[in-house]
Amino acid sequence: MGLFNTFEISGSAMTAQTVRMNLVASNLANVNSAASSVEGTYKSRQAVFKTIVDEQSNDPAVAKVAVDRIVESEAPLKAQYQPHHPHANEDGYVYMPNVNPIESMANMIDASRSYQMNVEVLNTTKQLLMQTIRLGKS
Repeated sequence: MGLFNTFEISGSAMTAQTVRMNLVASNLANVNSAASSVEGTYKSRQAVFKTIVDEQSNDPAVAKVAVDRIVESEAPLKAQYQPHHPHANEDGYVYMPNVNPIESMANMIDASRSYQMNVEVLNTTKQLLMQTIRLGKS
């Protein structure tokens, strides 16, 4: 495995973590969005990752990551009795998303740290390549 593969591997991880961060932002933005029906209520979303092995290189160390799919949470929605709410149904209930803000914040921290680690991998790889070029000039 060459050092250039590291750029693709870390880049794929950074792309996947960006999708994850966008989903966390969407979940947190909609945490208080009420709806008058279960069908119209926002549902928490999570990214599911998959490993992509490079078949051409025959090197088990060359494995990238990608977003396989985005799934909606199956957790129950929160029905609240608020008869004066503009989105209340005829029974006076509004439905709130199944977003857990604490879980979302933990996901955001995890995705952010993963992204930062991959930036460090890229920087270290770049430094190693630059040192190799300097050795070649000597």
